[in-house]
Amino acid sequence: MESPSRKLMKRMISRPTFNFRYSLLCFVAILIACVSCSDSSNSDRDHLVFRYNEHSNISSLDPAFARNPQNIWPSNQLFNGLVQLDDSLSIQPDIAKRWEINDSTYTYTFFLRDDVYFHKHDVFGSDSTRTANAYDFEYSFNRLLDPQVASPGSWVLSNVDYYRAENDTTFTIQLKQPFPAFLGLLSMRYCSVVPEEVVEHYGSDFRSHPVGTGPFQFKLWEENVKLVFRKNPLYFEKDETGASLPYLEAVAITFLPDKQSEFLQFAQGKIDFISGLDNSYKDEILTTTGELQEKYKDRVNLITTPYLNTEYLGFFMGADTPEIKSRYLRQAVNYGFDRQKMITYLRNGMGIPAEHGFIPMGLPGFDYIEGYTYKPEKARQLVKQYIQETGDTEPEIVIGTNSQYLDICEYVQRELEKIGIKVTVDVMPPSTLRQMKSSGELDVFRASWVADYPDAENYLSLLYSPNFTPNGPNYMHFYNETMDSLYLKALSVTDIEQRKLLYTQMDSLIIAEAPIVPLYYDKAIRFVNHKVTGLGINPQNFLFLKRVKKER
Repeated sequence: MESPSRKLMKRMISRPTFNFRYSLLCFVAILIACVSCSDSSNSDRDHLVFRYNEHSNISSLDPAFARNPQNIWPSNQLFNGLVQLDDSLSIQPDIAKRWEINDSTYTYTFFLRDDVYFHKHDVFGSDSTRTANAYDFEYSFNRLLDPQVASPGSWVLSNVDYYRAENDTTFTIQLKQPFPAFLGLLSMRYCSVVPEEVVEHYGSDFRSHPVGTGPFQFKLWEENVKLVFRKNPLYFEKDETGASLPYLEAVAITFLPDKQSEFLQFAQGKIDFISGLDNSYKDEILTTTGELQEKYKDRVNLITTPYLNTEYLGFFMGADTPEIKSRYLRQAVNYGFDRQKMITYLRNGMGIPAEHGFIPMGLPGFDYIEGYTYKPEKARQLVKQYIQETGDTEPEIVIGTNSQYLDICEYVQRELEKIGIKVTVDVMPPSTLRQMKSSGELDVFRASWVADYPDAENYLSLLYSPNFTPNGPNYMHFYNETMDSLYLKALSVTDIEQRKLLYTQMDSLIIAEAPIVPLYYDKAIRFVNHKVTGLGINPQNFLFLKRVKKER
């Protein structure tokens, strides 16, 4: 029988437009095909390649456009910044080996390693590479703010007064005002270092010809088909024994758009892990209590951790309807459904009932207040108070959502109708939902907030009034003078224990005023082939492959 690699070679050589590009594609395809073969010599190579599927489209490999997980995950393999986060969200050195903070002047001084090299490229000349330095960070930050680049990450530097390279290994940043979460912001992929000569060489095509300093380097991208990285032999990080990272030789990413097909590929061993829980396969792989089904226990590892994502319903406080204006009715909605039952039956136990406010588990300020639990009698009493207050005997709300969360919204709909609130669920495409939510066209909407950086301020900023959309993420157009005052005060407090107290006060106020309905705090979920070790998991659900190993 003719081998898959030989068949693939014949098909590609038969193309009339065969050229260097196809030659490169042929080489990489043969590598992947060979790793996939089942004979003993090829199975010995299987541990060298980590495979995963990206069911959403990757729009760019330029870190200046790493705004969502599908772009962030591959960029994490290619780039480094000044600092990085470990799986506990503690800030660790990256290219900056240490730093100093002057609290009186809001100045951060970073001292850089001198042994970090960019991936090899002909643009660098005869040596094909060079060390990354502080001037590269200055260029990279300038580029982030360049309106012609139009990076969605420019906001990361909005509180920065200036930054500059003092010399090759010293980089200084001064803030306009105190912002205790700033180091966490610098861990974002937006703040990666890139080489000026390569970016200028490619221009906007840098998106598909990335050169960084990361553990893997770019090899091939056939958009919506295959993306391949190879090991960076010059990578600077080592493990605890002194061995160079990464352990893998390659990363191969496919682009099946259907999550059920992705799961089938995983079940057949053709990809090494899947992230998240989709309705198309949740009952196939998990019990209702969130454990692996028996037939998967010997070949799949389930890894979970609290995810910095709060799922919620938002009330648009600018709406001219009595239901939205009434705090009684907003509170009734919050008391009117059983969050624990919702998680058990609709998410197979993969979530945490949002009974402690807006701040999710895993951040300072969580679990310090009593939020909303299921109290149907109290909810009915609040509906009666609403009727007495307004004279409206048939309160009704419309919830805007997309199809992915239809089951959640229909559950809330059924439960609220039991307490006397009529609910209509309006299903729309995700892009329409985003637009209408931002423009205030939806009285009630299903939404989620995933932390950009590991500080509760990131969540509380959604209820700070100067952040009314479109100027910021306050989709609810919630205004409260006390809330705004506490928020500003928290920005000037560097001690985390003191900030916790302020965060708790703000979250308590949000619960009392009820501009939102916290549904659940999400969990990061990974189903991993049992041959894979070192993958780990973190509360931001970011993918890092530099410490991953696969058994033969």
